Amino acid sequence: TQLIEREVRARLRERFDTTLPRFDLMSQLWRYPAGLKMNELSRHLMVTGGNVTGIVDPLEKQGLVERRPEPADRRAYRVCFTRAGRKAFAEMARTHEEWIVELLAGMSRREHADIYRLLAKVKQVTMEARS
Repeated sequence: TQLIEREVRARLRERFDTTLPRFDLMSQLWRYPAGLKMNELSRHLMVTGGNVTGIVDPLEKQGLVERRPEPADRRAYRVCFTRAGRKAFAEMARTHEEWIVELLAGMSRREHADIYRLLAKVKQVTMEARS
């Protein structure tokens, strides 16, 4: 999996001039069209709030995301896609999926299922450890 991750990182940088952490953050926003608060992004990405800020800042400067005040909590912000960000990520996601299909083409369906099951387990164990 490290080889696949390294290859995906390189392709994201070459094709879209972005990083895997930025892609991961945008994929979370894709799942939540109303956006996510900074602390929710932190929890979903399993990184610190400072890390989230460090990822959001350049995306905001590029016009791909925006911070909106959170009405229920004046201290919090909700991060949302801009129209340009949603369009850009749609292209990235399609291309990313093609890369993953290509990179995993030599594996059987059972091996794919095993990988997904194990990755889900790793995420579950990691989330439990953080609680």
